[in-house]
Amino acid sequence: MPVTAVVGAQWGDEGKGRVVDVLASQAHMVVRYQGGDNAGHTVVNSYGKFALHLMPCGVFYPHVHNVLGAGMAVNPQSFLTEMQMLNDAGLETAPNRVHISERAQVVMPYHLLFDELEEAARGKNAQGTTKRGIGPCYTDKAARVGVRMGDLTDAAYLRVYLRQVLDVKNRLLTRVYDHDPLSYDDVLEQAMAWGAQLAPYIKNTHPVVQQALREDRTVLLEGQLGALRDIDWGIYPFVTSSSPIAGGSAAGAGVPPHRIENIIGVVKAYTTAVGEGPVPTELDGEMGETLREVGEEYGATTGRPRRCGWFDAVAVRYAAEICGFSAIAVTKIDVLDQLPTLRVCVAYDVDGTRHETVPDTRLMARAQPVYEELPGWQESTTDIREWHDLPANAQAYLERVSELAGGVPICMVGVGPHRDDTLMVNLQQYEVA
Repeated sequence: MPVTAVVGAQWGDEGKGRVVDVLASQAHMVVRYQGGDNAGHTVVNSYGKFALHLMPCGVFYPHVHNVLGAGMAVNPQSFLTEMQMLNDAGLETAPNRVHISERAQVVMPYHLLFDELEEAARGKNAQGTTKRGIGPCYTDKAARVGVRMGDLTDAAYLRVYLRQVLDVKNRLLTRVYDHDPLSYDDVLEQAMAWGAQLAPYIKNTHPVVQQALREDRTVLLEGQLGALRDIDWGIYPFVTSSSPIAGGSAAGAGVPPHRIENIIGVVKAYTTAVGEGPVPTELDGEMGETLREVGEEYGATTGRPRRCGWFDAVAVRYAAEICGFSAIAVTKIDVLDQLPTLRVCVAYDVDGTRHETVPDTRLMARAQPVYEELPGWQESTTDIREWHDLPANAQAYLERVSELAGGVPICMVGVGPHRDDTLMVNLQQYEVA
């Protein structure tokens, strides 16, 4: 059976969690390959409504193994809180089906502090971080001074290593930010407590993943955020500090690239974004507010209102080209049900020059959308479960989305928030269910 990567094709918040939740019913393993608790996946199913930030979305099925991969930045306290939430809802999160890579980075208390101080120091140039410490954590990873999850379970090693790291952090706090130093004893005590609580879950996940591959099991790779927030290919510097694109899935999960047979790009039927940076189709007026309220567009992590706009085909096509989508899943088509006319951005105008791909951020900041208008359908799609039952104009809209995405076929359409509010479109040909 194939390995399938599920990747965000826009700025994030596309609905990747609900797509993984649907596909996981036929999967053996879900591996979260990057990111931390700075963004959430909202899932609505028979257990209730959940905003998952660290736990892979396969957790709702008792047969699925859930792996937090080496590419992640894990805040242990957030993970423990999330696990308790799931347990309270009657879900099992035992160590035999939840596995945390010993190579994943730990979001330490000083990472949250530095995230807040650095963002404040940027002033009017703030990047809109969630202040969850993810950027500083990945900075330490790249600088080779990060704490990894396995370190939490080795007290002797941690005592020595953490003192070296914290000495440097405290010099930065006191000399650069004029902040009080952190207590070594307090940070060590917290880290060791996390290690004691999570020791059954922390392991070398390489054999776990490789066994699934050897047994030809169905494996889903789950990313966070979207292509426009990628550290290399996104709207830098208004990006995350890891790689949410398909290429990042192999590295973060520890899966050979050639084993990834399917890459599903998740696309919202319109555009949303949380955080700073250019979003060319953003709507500031009544229409933007309508999309926000009907779509309940508020961040799963921070509750911040999302920036809303018309569908940006330039961004989605760019993501499809970078990631090599084999199919796309379109979510929240129902939010557009009552609109008489829809707009789709087919190009950008930057200082009089037409761009049909995403330019560098400094140019994208000046981009004006070039729109194509399509008729709406003005009837409910919420109860529809077959493609041929969709209104003709809804089919035409989706077909145009597929065409503008570079001809990538649609495999799934979301017509509501619940797991069951989904149309499967020739999903079998992608061998993911």
